[in-house]
Amino acid sequence: MSVTYYRYPISLLLATVSSTALAHSVHVSGNAFMSGLGHPVLGLDHLLAMVAVGLVSTVMGSRAIWQVPLAFVVAMVAGGLLGGYNIELPGVEIGITASVIALGAVLAIGRTVSFPLTLTFVALFGVMHGHAHGAEMPELAEPFLYGLGFISGTIGLHLLGVSLGLLSTHIPRGAELLRVAGLAGFGVGVYLFGHLFA
Repeated sequence: MSVTYYRYPISLLLATVSSTALAHSVHVSGNAFMSGLGHPVLGLDHLLAMVAVGLVSTVMGSRAIWQVPLAFVVAMVAGGLLGGYNIELPGVEIGITASVIALGAVLAIGRTVSFPLTLTFVALFGVMHGHAHGAEMPELAEPFLYGLGFISGTIGLHLLGVSLGLLSTHIPRGAELLRVAGLAGFGVGVYLFGHLFA
């Protein structure tokens, strides 16, 4: 169902939280770019994972700040192409939810995982998220604009995570706040995982 979000602010709020945002079909009438942009931004599982990627990258520091989000985006584009061409991947929804749980756990524990292992898992999660995005493309008249939209939305969420992570280093008890955020993300991820089998 097409929804013109700027005319119905309540619809925007409901789309964000309804059914725990597990439904990945977000369309803005007549605008493929905005439909793509809304896919990661309005899906709670996508949003949490992508912000967490940025947060985790800042906790790791140094080159990870840009390489970890980049690995996610590149892998997500590959996954988007697979989804766009209707190439099935097993366990996509489980993988997406697992990304929320795993990234939340890393933040909650407050210890960094090795750089190669982080890149591997972030790339794997990126493929899963991308596949969910790409599966929407065949239904649209302008798949390129849709893809550009979900890539832009993802990069924006990564930048938000990086910004919040860097900000946490300049405020009192910032590290503790990151752990609380990670614990909250972990809890939401577990809830979403249970919802998959409800």
